[in-house]
Amino acid sequence: MRIALHHPNMLRRRFVGMAGALATSFASAGVARATTVDDRSDLKGVFAEHGTPGTFVLYDVAGDKLTVVDRPRAERRYIPASTFKIANSLIALETGAVRDENEVIPYGGKPQAFKQWERDMGMREAIAISAVPVYQEIARRIGLQRMQAMIDRLDYGNRRIGTVIDRFWLDGPLEISAVEQARFVARLARRELPISARSQTIVRDILRLEQKGDTGLYGKTGWLTSSTPQVGWWTGWVERDQRLHTFSLNIDMTSDADLPKRIAIGRALLARLEAL
Repeated sequence: MRIALHHPNMLRRRFVGMAGALATSFASAGVARATTVDDRSDLKGVFAEHGTPGTFVLYDVAGDKLTVVDRPRAERRYIPASTFKIANSLIALETGAVRDENEVIPYGGKPQAFKQWERDMGMREAIAISAVPVYQEIARRIGLQRMQAMIDRLDYGNRRIGTVIDRFWLDGPLEISAVEQARFVARLARRELPISARSQTIVRDILRLEQKGDTGLYGKTGWLTSSTPQVGWWTGWVERDQRLHTFSLNIDMTSDADLPKRIAIGRALLARLEAL
């Protein structure tokens, strides 16, 4: 029997390479890149008050600190549903599939789940009312090849879009964790994504929910209906007193009656953590 003997330097190079790959994998999926992680299991009571389990991530960007409620769930990837409209908008502008936030996009003329979706509109209005058919048309304009290239460039979640261009963020295979969501919008909020400043500035603007003095709240909800239980998302950021906190929340939902809980829980936790 022959025993292969490897030079120590070869083994060392292989070990370093494997360690680097593992470190990259863990950093992408979890909280490894944060200098400080504060696990606030005491705040699970906020979810209990609303009768649903969930997770919440708050990222203090300047301090590189993550505050996490239910850390295992915060690191678990879920289908992003309509929170993907953030990335879809960026990709649409960057590829030229859509000229600007006001270009009118056809919804297709078919009956929709909500009457307010049954009209042509621009991204500014479509993201505000979460109009799925408009963003499906935008995705079809982008196409699979360009979409995949941009998802890779943005390092979005698991980077998997499959072969169905207008459903991959609604049914999968695209998935992202709450930690990854908070980190992604942190780069957008600071215009640090590897795309043009113009695209990032426009999307920042259409995500603004309110502005009160020096405090700005930005965000996008999502509603994943293709899983049991359903999952509700809210992802965004707060700019306050020249500080930036990004956040992402997801909860279990059993019906559309649970939809208001996403923002109610999120606002309660942002207030408890003195971010809003």
